[in-house]
Amino acid sequence: MPNLIVSPKEKPDAKGNVLEITPESANWSYVGFQVFKLQAGECLRNETGDQEVCLVLISGKADISTVKETWNGIGLRMDIFEKTPPYSVYIPNDDYYEITALTNLELAVCKAPGQGNHKARLIPPSEVGVEVRGYGNIERLVHNILPENEAADSLLVVEVFTPDGHWSSYPPHKHDRDALPEESLLEETYYYHMKPEQGFAVQRVYTDDGDLDETMIVRDGQAVLVPQGYHPVAAPPGYEVYYLNVMAGPMRYWRFHNDPAHAWIMSKPIDKE
Repeated sequence: MPNLIVSPKEKPDAKGNVLEITPESANWSYVGFQVFKLQAGECLRNETGDQEVCLVLISGKADISTVKETWNGIGLRMDIFEKTPPYSVYIPNDDYYEITALTNLELAVCKAPGQGNHKARLIPPSEVGVEVRGYGNIERLVHNILPENEAADSLLVVEVFTPDGHWSSYPPHKHDRDALPEESLLEETYYYHMKPEQGFAVQRVYTDDGDLDETMIVRDGQAVLVPQGYHPVAAPPGYEVYYLNVMAGPMRYWRFHNDPAHAWIMSKPIDKE
């Protein structure tokens, strides 16, 4: 039985890291992911090495600098469930980032192989694509932070708010075949928060042949690995569910395939009552 859930550390390490996923720990090739929690006044500095990075300010404010750029006082969302788009920063490989927390800060570091094709840049909330996806109890709010039509070498980054009692990443879809233009091969991580935080989400990860078929209870602050297969999410009544997705693969396209058994749901008439 694979262990697809990654739990946070009991307390931050010396650099403020509370969760880490590497290609080695996930047993895959492209996606890396970290979460840091810094107190006001604390600093963090890391080299990007051969990875491009997207820093997502999940909550809090900070000053951020790279080799050539500096952004002071960025950050707007003090609570994730304000549901305003976040500030983010794209940084290429062979660079560094230095962060000074101006308030308590929760920071996601999304990583994938870089080829040095793009400059460091700020992604303000005004440049985040906002959409409501689905209908009825599969409706959810999506923030497209780093979609494929925005410059990057490998990374795709999006966050989703699923209302209580709703389903998300639904109908079940997958992107585990390098078969463009029909489907792209993308590894994916889900990083979760719940409101109230004692809540949980239900996530299933399964393949057509049944070799992988896991149904998981996911808690606040945990992450889920999706190496292959379909991966729907459910938010139980009374609990809103947030997740941040990071995707990367050999080609930077998001082309997915719905589970044929459930694809009919997208053609269901919307109840107008």
